[in-house]
Amino acid sequence: MPQQYPKLRNVMVRSNPDHEPHWDTATDLGIHNGWRWWQAQVKVANPRHGYRWLLIHDEDTLGGSAPTIEWLNQSGIHSGEVLDAEDFALLAYPAPPLWLYDGVMYQIFPDRFARSAGADSREIPDWAEPADWADPVNPVMPSRVCQFYGGDLDGVVEHLDHLQQLGINILYLTPFFPGASNHRYDASSFEQVDPLLGGDEALIRLTDAAHQRGMKVIGDLTTNHSGDRHEWFQRALAEPDSDERGFYYFTDDGDYESWLGAASLPKFDWSSQKLRRAFIEGPDSVVAKWLKPPFNLDGWRIDVANMTGRLRDVDLNAEVRQILRRTMEEVKPDSILLAESTNDAASDLTGDAWHGAMTYPSFTRPLWAWLAEPTGQSYTTAQGSQESEPWFFGQPLGGIPRGDAHSFREAVERFNAVIPWRIRLGNMHPLDTHDTARFATHATGERVAVAVGLQHSLPGLPTLFAGDEFGLTGEDGEISRTPIPWSSSHQPEVAERLRLYREFIGLRHQHPVLSTGAMRWLFSDADTIVFIRESEQESLLVFASTSPDEQTTSLPVDLVCSSPLNPAVDVQKLYGAVELRVEDDHLLLRSGGVRFGMWQLPGVKVPR
Repeated sequence: MPQQYPKLRNVMVRSNPDHEPHWDTATDLGIHNGWRWWQAQVKVANPRHGYRWLLIHDEDTLGGSAPTIEWLNQSGIHSGEVLDAEDFALLAYPAPPLWLYDGVMYQIFPDRFARSAGADSREIPDWAEPADWADPVNPVMPSRVCQFYGGDLDGVVEHLDHLQQLGINILYLTPFFPGASNHRYDASSFEQVDPLLGGDEALIRLTDAAHQRGMKVIGDLTTNHSGDRHEWFQRALAEPDSDERGFYYFTDDGDYESWLGAASLPKFDWSSQKLRRAFIEGPDSVVAKWLKPPFNLDGWRIDVANMTGRLRDVDLNAEVRQILRRTMEEVKPDSILLAESTNDAASDLTGDAWHGAMTYPSFTRPLWAWLAEPTGQSYTTAQGSQESEPWFFGQPLGGIPRGDAHSFREAVERFNAVIPWRIRLGNMHPLDTHDTARFATHATGERVAVAVGLQHSLPGLPTLFAGDEFGLTGEDGEISRTPIPWSSSHQPEVAERLRLYREFIGLRHQHPVLSTGAMRWLFSDADTIVFIRESEQESLLVFASTSPDEQTTSLPVDLVCSSPLNPAVDVQKLYGAVELRVEDDHLLLRSGGVRFGMWQLPGVKVPR
């Protein structure tokens, strides 16, 4: 803490082993470059061990004889007692591989990414409506799920150079199993790659080629449901006494549970031990098969992970995710397991299974609320009607809610306060996905730059949806699934967007502090946020603003940095048109309009 902080009589760490408080006294390590350091040893007693700091002030600041105390936890400093859920958390579960934290992820929707010459010889299935690559997406049902462009896995291989030049090192493929739709979340089998994508051999070619470039590849698995054409479900329908009948929720009248009432997506009943052994448990399971040679996937993203194993009074979610994790550790210890959870996922992100999650409320939605500028552009809905109210993640809010910089900060703090730091670093940070409208639909170039800057500088895993780097737009989660316009890369606007992504991804790779460094908020108001990412090696100061007028943000140097600053030597601009100068022990940031800035500062020096 800064040397100017009120003098402390004592500092302690309060842990909560077995849900019973335990106290450890911290040692004063002394002052180094204007900062006082305290250290405590904590014995980890549970797989998830929560702790918080207790600061006991030397003087009573309120008057009287009672001590003045403060509590420091993941949500900040508080004068009163705080929730156990918001404690810092030490995890004794096996850690994820380091490559997760070093990663920049790229989501590929195979039908719309690239089409190899081999696609021309494949027979089009009965459900598909063929489309040429330049045809516009038809968002009206049934074309919405049946329009077929023929992108395949060899098409991905042919464009790995593009992804490598962009700086991508984790490929995330939406489902590659056969189905009766362009999205393939309605799998008819988990035992083969869809022949329309090139079959098993195409996946082997892709993982081999990606690994040769130092890239990882993860797949997408639906553990909540299968398609109604799935071999398991068809056997369950035909043979009421079969093991597969127990894989699903059937009622006495022959009806069955499905995902959100969609009859084509029957829901799995995870009380079935035979389903567990076939799908997720052990080296012969579906989960294990694709991690092993010759396919060699590097992990899984689990679709609707929040609903898996949950149905009214049944909640087997923890059992399912823990079995998944255990199988992956046994078969491929350096693989990753990510969850889709479109809302608050904190209760599932305990460290017992998921290495991270897609969590829209902790980044994506509050960022849209701050930076999006809705255009009111009319678009066609799935029912064929015209809509001008902007789509906002399926929420019936009447459009995109208006937020500001401070409310963005508050949302990031609120939703991350209960998530262990290790998991937070693995949480996916998309501006948009194949299930959402494109962010660029409602944002100008400068606002996109601010958004991309925050995507790559806040703690978490930057996640691009294929086409973001081309500036693609789309008003909802179907219209956004536009085939990649590969021939457009030399157009000035596209070239500039590509340059923007390459620059920020490059900064992410060049400065490991952006992947694993600590973070502190330094300032926020309605227009501006300032924070710092810190490690012993370096610190990166980050500024983002949408102020309509020129403004100067003043920060005490000793708040920003644990050592004196010589601007000519210690401050290096990494990005942006924001002016930084040091005057009278204050750091001044001057800007006007929509701006993003980043500077490299000295690292944090800890007394030894």
